Amino acid sequence: MDTEAAIRHGTMQVTVLLLVAAALAIGFGVAGVGASLPIVVGLLVLTAVLFVARPDEDRFGPVAGVDMDGIVQSLWLAPLITVLPLLVRLSATPGEMQAIGGLLGLAGMANYFLRPVYLLGYDLVSAVRESVGRANGR
Repeated sequence: MDTEAAIRHGTMQVTVLLLVAAALAIGFGVAGVGASLPIVVGLLVLTAVLFVARPDEDRFGPVAGVDMDGIVQSLWLAPLITVLPLLVRLSATPGEMQAIGGLLGLAGMANYFLRPVYLLGYDLVSAVRESVGRANGR
């Protein structure tokens, strides 16, 4: 896989993981559940179950240019991402859980919309590296 494809797939994975983490936090908030130690432990158990249950081989292939196998194999990280802000605010109310989910979703969408910037940065670094290599080769 070339570097541009790796950037595209990596940023899409991060975006999906953040959006799933946001859905978990918002779901708890909508259900009227605030942050607590049992919720954190439950999310950590879900993390472990998803880690053990992740598929070893590719089953889905690319869907609309998105590496679904990579996303499914890394999906176990989503509950762990949800746990991190809950550890900071262990007494969050249901409304605060929704806000935490909103911030996670915002971070995911910001990452998605910054993909062209990441690719532009990669292209600029590659162009500079190539021009420096040619200048040193003379």
